[in-house]
Amino acid sequence: MSDTRFDLDDLLTLMAVLRDPQQGCPWDVKQDWDSIVPHTLEEAYEVTDAIERRAFDELPGELGDLLFQVVYYAQFGAEQGRFDFRDVIDVLVAKMLRRHPHVFPDGTLASRRPPGVGAEEIETRLVHSRWEHLKADERAERASDTETVSVLDDVPRTLPALTRAGKLSKRAARVGFDWPDSRGVIAKIREELSEVEQALDHGDHEHAVEEVGDLLFAVTNLARTLKADPEQCLRATNAKFERRFRHVEAALVAEGVALPDAGLAAMEHHWTDAKVRERADATEGGPVEPSSRSLSSSVSGDHRP
Repeated sequence: MSDTRFDLDDLLTLMAVLRDPQQGCPWDVKQDWDSIVPHTLEEAYEVTDAIERRAFDELPGELGDLLFQVVYYAQFGAEQGRFDFRDVIDVLVAKMLRRHPHVFPDGTLASRRPPGVGAEEIETRLVHSRWEHLKADERAERASDTETVSVLDDVPRTLPALTRAGKLSKRAARVGFDWPDSRGVIAKIREELSEVEQALDHGDHEHAVEEVGDLLFAVTNLARTLKADPEQCLRATNAKFERRFRHVEAALVAEGVALPDAGLAAMEHHWTDAKVRERADATEGGPVEPSSRSLSSSVSGDHRP
């Protein structure tokens, strides 16, 4: 039986035909660098959602959608004579070889560590240090003669604000600009909250809004010192809030009470009931929110900033 599965070349051919001005799809032909960006972000979030829901049956499709975005940009590059998909692969592999001398000692894909030295035996801190040194060299190479190289360079401005705050503070912490421990961050959170309260007491709404930003940034730092991803922390809480509020809605419907007419006391009663039920499920080994399993994965498990 022959293998009839499509491969990467088929995907590249598909994209080229979709973009063909004569034979392609009108929608695809109209797209450009900027119009595809929102779709790229959406597809990345859909991959994240599938992983956090442990919907592994959906994941190949979602990963394919994300890969399709990369192919889109490569097609744009090829049409304009800038680069093509093979350039993307070449640059990626070369960069990863350069950043992993502890895995590929000769800088070639065929080279390996001496036999008997497993990944668990490599000192993690040394790997992190080498990685950051290589990243710093790359930032310096990209900078022009008139630019000042910063450890904050190449943290994308288009990241969600919470994620970017975590990355900025992580970069600064790596060069010593950090609190000695989590207690110092908690003190900073109290300080920022106090400043919010003072601004509200003085009726200074604009200043209060600014201080809320400072408070959020401080809380992001607390997540980092706990080796947790603040974005995933908040997503887990969002899911928890949604689950509990849906319980409140369902309970009120069962009682024949319209949500706007229920009143806060009734809502609080059912909210508390939802919390009690969740604790009981957890004690009995019941459902656990999927995203809570990976709160620290992107900080403690991956040395890439």
